Amino acid sequence: QVQLVESGGGLVQPGGSLRLSCATSGISFNPAAMAWYRQAPGKQRELVARIGSGGSTNYADSVKGRFTISRDNAKKTVYLQMNSLKPEDSAVYSCNLDPRVDRYWGQGTQVTVSS
Repeated sequence: QVQLVESGGGLVQPGGSLRLSCATSGISFNPAAMAWYRQAPGKQRELVARIGSGGSTNYADSVKGRFTISRDNAKKTVYLQMNSLKPEDSAVYSCNLDPRVDRYWGQGTQVTVSS
């Protein structure tokens, strides 16, 4: 059974930082490309950052230079370090494979950036 469990979200002021974690089980983690996605109310889900099996990374233009994705293959966990957060970063953040597998979505973690 596949489980993707996100954590680390919360309320933060503009300019602040958060580190999200996604613990996985039931997937072949090491060869998988993983990604973080986000969905704000009334908007479509978007891919924020991806990391390949070898560690190569890609980012949405809106987060380049502010977010960093990483992975720990031994822990089967993927991380998203988010710095210089903006109100427009507020959303539910979820991890999944890339390309995503819709039946694998977890509950996500809410990130709210507000003063």
